[in-house]
Amino acid sequence: MVQGTTSDAGKTTLVAALCRLLLRDGVRVVPFKPQNMALNSAVTSDGGEIGRAQALQAIAAGLAPHTDMNPVLLKPSSDTGAQVIIHGKVRADMSARDYQQYKITAMAAVLESYQRLREQYGAIIVEGAGSPAEVNLRARDIANMGFAEAVDCPVILVADIDRGGVFAHIIGTLACLSESERGRIIGFVINRFRGDVKLLEPGVAWLEAQTGKPVLAVLPYLQGLFLDAEDAVESTQAARGAFRVLVPQLPRMSNHTDFDALRAHPEIDLQFVGQGQPIPAADLIILPGSKNTRGDLAWLLQQGWQAHLLRHLRYGGKVIGICGGFQMLGQSVNDPHGIEGAPGSSPALGLLDMSTELGRTKRLAQIHGVCEFAEASVSGYEIHMGTSHGAALARPAFRIDGRPEGALSPDEQILGTYLHGVFDTPQAATALLAWAGLASQIEVDTARLREQSLDRIADAAQPLFNRLKLLK
Repeated sequence: MVQGTTSDAGKTTLVAALCRLLLRDGVRVVPFKPQNMALNSAVTSDGGEIGRAQALQAIAAGLAPHTDMNPVLLKPSSDTGAQVIIHGKVRADMSARDYQQYKITAMAAVLESYQRLREQYGAIIVEGAGSPAEVNLRARDIANMGFAEAVDCPVILVADIDRGGVFAHIIGTLACLSESERGRIIGFVINRFRGDVKLLEPGVAWLEAQTGKPVLAVLPYLQGLFLDAEDAVESTQAARGAFRVLVPQLPRMSNHTDFDALRAHPEIDLQFVGQGQPIPAADLIILPGSKNTRGDLAWLLQQGWQAHLLRHLRYGGKVIGICGGFQMLGQSVNDPHGIEGAPGSSPALGLLDMSTELGRTKRLAQIHGVCEFAEASVSGYEIHMGTSHGAALARPAFRIDGRPEGALSPDEQILGTYLHGVFDTPQAATALLAWAGLASQIEVDTARLREQSLDRIADAAQPLFNRLKLLK
């Protein structure tokens, strides 16, 4: 099991690297994360939903994503509540306090999935969540040491030196653990190191003397990786092109991996615009998915986006709405059952003649189809709990298995769709960007970039892998 001294210490990447290395060695390996809290998710081969990071790790292991790889997924809908997904299906919406009591049930689901994986695979690489040092969450823990103790699993502790204070992070984490928990840590990994490793050696020697445990590896900082983020928005890109794309950084934005292909495109300047930031001019504005559509719609209006969108359209700009962003483009978003908060209805942006009602049933599907506005195929996935109705849907954006999907405005300036991942298909991305005004011959192959990055992190982790095999 890989645990971290902090969130974003490199657990996801290290698990993916070890999965790829075991795959190269001919081992049938599977990734596993007992509990994940993330708004980036993926649709699995068995028709469920798991964290996006586990889907990435499945690719590293040469597998199709499956719900047993992430039996408990929490999708925050507010600062104090989340949608609880068990074995890929929505179980309930709970407050953080209620979930603490529910963890007994969640742990049973975790152990059920773990047992199934044990019976099918030769190795399981487990990812922890956050940090095991969160003493306020120790009771009924299923994400870190609680799971490791339950299944008697050895642990590697990874710390990010790029943040600073790496030795304090490690020593402090150990101080927060029980004696048995400290005993199952077999060693440390120092991640994202830049510079001459010789300069780190005195610190490594001190740490090993203080703890009696080895530093198993010092991993380098790798630039330019193309890997699906677990949750945090990556707002930087390597190159800035002339074609500007804006994305409002909604408080509950979901599946921002929709924009990874645009971030990697050398002719595109992709910018996320956050709270209180000025909204610059752009060629294309994309409203992203949301885990709390009405709440994020209120934020969008408060930040002045409605007036900006109208001005943007007046000057010939294009707008795309994806999933929750598509719903916001309509006349209203209605939540009679209180799916995402208090029951009620919210006036939307009024740019498409349709309305949306949020329902209790979540649609989860991997899709393949064609564009209606160009001769191009499209692939993606649907994850949503709303149904839209109205005249706007009579002009669909796509056709999926013979059925119309999405909407294209009569003036062809606005496109809406429930499909996530539409830019990951090179043919569809080229067609969408051409529709938006970028005539480019460049295609970004996200699958190839992802594979190259998985191989890079595996190569970097090879010394750690060799050390672990010797320990075994």
